[in-house]
Amino acid sequence: MSQIDIQSIQKIDDVEGAVEYLHSRISSSPLLERAYALAFTAHAGQCRKSGEPYIIHPILVASIVAELTGDEAMVIAALLHDVVEDTLVTIEEIKRDYGPDVAHLVEGLTKIDTIRDAELIPSHSDQKLVVSALTFRKMLLASIEDVRVLVIKLCDRLHNMLTLSPLSSQKQHRIAEETLVVYAPIAHRLGISFLKNLLEDLSFTYLFKDEKGDIERYLKENFHSIHGHLDDFCEKLTQIFLSNGLCQDDFKILSRVKHDYSIYLKMQRKGISINEILDLLAVRILVKKPLDCYKIFGMVHLNFQPLSARFKDYIAIPKENGYQTLHTTVFDENAIFEVQIRTYEMHETAEIGVAAHWKYKSGGNNTISLDWLHNLQYQNESVEDFYELIKNDLYSEDITVFSPKGKPFTLPRGAVGLDFAYAVHSKIGDCAEGCLINKEKASLLSELHNGDIVRIVTASDKKKITRCTWIDTVKTSRAKSSMRANCNGRIRLIDHDSGVNILTAVLRLPTENVYKLLENAEISDQWYRIPRELDFFKEVLNRIKVAMQENSRFGGFWIRDRFKLKSFLFQSVEIISNHTIGDAVFDYCCHPKSGDEVVAFLQEGKAYVHHKMCRHAIGMIDAHQPMVFVRWKEEHLSRYHLIISMPNAKGSLADLLTYMAKMGADINSIELGKTHSEHTKYCEMEFEALERDLNRLRAKLEKKGQIIQFFRTDDAYRSQG
Repeated sequence: MSQIDIQSIQKIDDVEGAVEYLHSRISSSPLLERAYALAFTAHAGQCRKSGEPYIIHPILVASIVAELTGDEAMVIAALLHDVVEDTLVTIEEIKRDYGPDVAHLVEGLTKIDTIRDAELIPSHSDQKLVVSALTFRKMLLASIEDVRVLVIKLCDRLHNMLTLSPLSSQKQHRIAEETLVVYAPIAHRLGISFLKNLLEDLSFTYLFKDEKGDIERYLKENFHSIHGHLDDFCEKLTQIFLSNGLCQDDFKILSRVKHDYSIYLKMQRKGISINEILDLLAVRILVKKPLDCYKIFGMVHLNFQPLSARFKDYIAIPKENGYQTLHTTVFDENAIFEVQIRTYEMHETAEIGVAAHWKYKSGGNNTISLDWLHNLQYQNESVEDFYELIKNDLYSEDITVFSPKGKPFTLPRGAVGLDFAYAVHSKIGDCAEGCLINKEKASLLSELHNGDIVRIVTASDKKKITRCTWIDTVKTSRAKSSMRANCNGRIRLIDHDSGVNILTAVLRLPTENVYKLLENAEISDQWYRIPRELDFFKEVLNRIKVAMQENSRFGGFWIRDRFKLKSFLFQSVEIISNHTIGDAVFDYCCHPKSGDEVVAFLQEGKAYVHHKMCRHAIGMIDAHQPMVFVRWKEEHLSRYHLIISMPNAKGSLADLLTYMAKMGADINSIELGKTHSEHTKYCEMEFEALERDLNRLRAKLEKKGQIIQFFRTDDAYRSQG
């Protein structure tokens, strides 16, 4: 698939240029020309904030839809998507002149705007947007009956994000926030990864300007080094494949740098710098058949040192949205690369997701077939040898390296510069900044070889450098245990300060008074346990209560319901507080996932949940913002895979989704359009629900259609972990 030409779209500022671009993306037809003529007439005299004729917007949205799907009905609907809402043209006229399919799509797009107006806080409001945006997203997924409507809306939102500059900074921020919370996750669910990445990066520009600038500055300053590493690695891969009997047209290698928002998210979740991101540099290797993926994978691992803990097989177990790829991470001299291996067909599905159904009418892209796995055991012995290498041979040999003064150090094969630093002394490892291998500057994650002379460069201030994401990368137990202790110490400090902030919110006292109360309670060395252990939190409150009862200054005023804690249960977390909590919201700056270490802040009666290592969260902790006790609910959602045959009638999907929403189901992915016959059609989906009884859940779903396949997937996922 050719990527959307973003730069060309941004340069177009006249109607003629927009029309020419549209015609370059889809063949003209009488119906398409009539639709353009209607849109042109209906929007005559209307302008955007930039002063450009409004008609340019629907034309370019239609162009993006054409590039993505090639579907004429969707392109026409994109041209007309604002006509019914903004002009005197009616749905009935659209249906009469362009057919029921186009009218159905335009009506769905109009419905989105109606839901948005009802659910989303207005742009002029000072209220935090994320709560209403999450509700808006849930309503969209549950009520839009045709996935094509969401695809068109995503293209509409992409063009809006490309043309935000004329708006006020407040509106830019609100639209970007809505895009990040609502539309980028929908693109992810639909499997349209390139569109998700674009929407995230464009939103990132307006929401986190300083962080965006820092990342861009780093990538610019290191441009030649980064792309030099990528070019060298791609050339080595090419030579390896050719020398192992492949032809040039048997594979294609694509190189990339991780996209900006993804870099930022990883820095936020892990509390690390950009230098510590292991998959900053990446290559994709495209081949013709699934089995070729495994052969290529073997060649890569046999020629480059792998980080075995970072291997993922999404071909055998695809992601919920149909994504299939082999992921691994390997060393090459002074750099680390994420390597993704997939077929051309898998690549199309990964890039454009459900849109592949319309772009490639022949069909196969949306079908996940695992038949080829049954034949794997009969393949080339070198693949089996490779697996034995990974399982049994990573640490079978030792190497000897030397300090600059000639002192020998014995390390396991695969050890890196940081292993050597900790072998010299734990303090050297803690403050190591870089290293020289054979007098050449190298990364601390560079693999060491027999006879190397290694010199460690330490931080000038001798402060500990915490590297939580590198623990699985080093090979020696000494390095792992030291790094784990540093990370645990960092988390303990965060918990220490969080405990004070939680008590401050409960007691409604100034922070300095809470410090004194804790010191008097003689638990100053145990504060870090408050946000971790509910029983200890209650014990501390009880001690403070007793101390206050004994202090005549406080009297009975402090004893009334001030200490009474209540539990508030939400979909995946439990909040404990003496305040009334109306909702638990996962903030978009760090996107914590189930099981992550989390903290929660009290704002306007809601608990805003952040990853514990999120830099914004740490800033709020340091500023002593009110906090609440938070923990993941013990009862986790069960994950299910469903294929159901429904009546091939308008609204049947919307009816099913509404029914499932009332059941409390959270739909992760959905694939539509598998027509079984003239009367029925298939719908395949992955969803989560609190109900753990498979038979009881099946009985409920059978009320909406014939179940073709239904099973729990979370047990299988756990067995992979």
